[in-house]
Amino acid sequence: MFRVKSLSRFAAVLLATVLPMLPASAQETAPAVSQQVPANAPRLIVAISIDQFSADIFAQYRQHFTGGFARLTQGAVFPAGFQSHAATETCPGHSTILTGNRPAHTGIIANSWIDQSVTVGPKVVYCAEDVAQRSAGSKDYVASTAHLLVPTLGEWMKKANPAARNIAVSGKDRGALMMGGHDIDQVYWWKGKQFVTLAGREPGPTAIAQNAEIARVLAKGAGEYPVPALCRRADRAVKAGEVSVGDGHFALKAGDADGFRTSPRLDRATLDLAVKLVDEQKLGKGAVPDVLAVSLSATDYVGHGTGTEGAEMCIQLTQLDLALGDFFASLDKRGIDYGVVLTADHGGFDMPERLNEQGLAKASRVGPEVSAEALSATLGKRYGLEPKGLILSDGPAGDYWLRTDIAEGLRGKIIDDASAILMTSPFVETVLSAAAIAATPMPTGSAETWTLAERARASYNPLHSGDFVVMLKRGVVAIPQARKGYVATHGSPWDYDRRVPILFWRKGMNGFEQPSPVETVDIAPSLAAWIGLKIPQGAFDGRCLDLDGGTGNTCGAIK
Repeated sequence: MFRVKSLSRFAAVLLATVLPMLPASAQETAPAVSQQVPANAPRLIVAISIDQFSADIFAQYRQHFTGGFARLTQGAVFPAGFQSHAATETCPGHSTILTGNRPAHTGIIANSWIDQSVTVGPKVVYCAEDVAQRSAGSKDYVASTAHLLVPTLGEWMKKANPAARNIAVSGKDRGALMMGGHDIDQVYWWKGKQFVTLAGREPGPTAIAQNAEIARVLAKGAGEYPVPALCRRADRAVKAGEVSVGDGHFALKAGDADGFRTSPRLDRATLDLAVKLVDEQKLGKGAVPDVLAVSLSATDYVGHGTGTEGAEMCIQLTQLDLALGDFFASLDKRGIDYGVVLTADHGGFDMPERLNEQGLAKASRVGPEVSAEALSATLGKRYGLEPKGLILSDGPAGDYWLRTDIAEGLRGKIIDDASAILMTSPFVETVLSAAAIAATPMPTGSAETWTLAERARASYNPLHSGDFVVMLKRGVVAIPQARKGYVATHGSPWDYDRRVPILFWRKGMNGFEQPSPVETVDIAPSLAAWIGLKIPQGAFDGRCLDLDGGTGNTCGAIK
């Protein structure tokens, strides 16, 4: 999984995909990675992603944190980090954190995309599935990193020294797999009523023990969480269509596994499993550093199900702060020299019904005319084509595809007409063709100044991207109608979805705050330098950040 500098970027990515399958003699010619661990390097890298933890939410609650978040704010604080690409979803965001590459190069352009060459099952392909292992009639999928085109930090570490341990745990499979990568020693994620692992692997004793603890909680149920004083002003019901949210306190009925998943209990269980894996795998105790990737998913489930400004989110963040504090205290007790980075896969936006009450009257839900179905009906009639599936998408924004049987000479006309129709909608900001995006140079400079086309370029990969991209206006939520569990979302190219905090911490480090923008793709090169990992030039889109707030320089000569 290693890139050759002299190749074009795209050709190199393809090489990276097939390299592990080559015989040993061929792999010997691959670019070398080496590691000379500094005497003061941390023995364990803990990389934490909090799903939907926006920079706005971090700023809103920062003064109230007293636990794990409060500890991290004593380190190197970058409050204006950027998931700089346009497709601000879970899978693309997680793919940037430990690869140091944008979705254009990771190949993970969205949570899902349309692949009309698929012969078994639906044409919608999930970012963390192995399509080759689909079976007719099955509604399930085989979780895999098959679509990830570049290596993660853990893979680089194991390439330099196979003794390094690469472990990942998450509330979602895509969180664990995109941060862990292909060569991963242990990986777990929540599914159904328990934590599971990759097909063909058996859960270890640690995961079995954790699942037994969860089963006992589910069997009994649990009461509501207390409402902290700071949450009381948000503790009121707000209607979104037929759904009422805003005053939930996460009472858990016996047997309600979905209620467990969409509450602070999931994050607590994920962190508990992570600590158990530290013991099981003896992380941080070897001659070379290990990496533990932890993706915490409950904030995202709460954000989607109840929005970002109700009592539910307030309770979730205060409980997560306590859980992180306990997690770090557990590592402290084990005497491990560890370094932490905490960030998010994307930001988030509250539901428009509450935003309208709180000074943002222009917030709205997207209208039906933006859907692929509406476009297909109009353009099918215009061109005398079968309307069903003429234009395909996986939602009312993002990538859209034309049916493959459309003649080449007609495809451009249909894209132009679709763009013209969409631009008459009050919900649409712009429409960009794949050709226009591909012709846009890969952006450089501060991510906050990138144009919409540049943001789209950072998400574009010809293997998976659509024929055109639809971007909704600022404040337009890509959910036509609220429903239970799904009243708010993210995924836009706007900064409320792109901006995330990036926090580094290690005991005794010279902390500082840097308000200028950085990117999540800067995390992997910064961590690599921290542990003396020498990776071939050109392997990262990001740059090394100096994490020493004093006269030292953690980037050394590679900054």
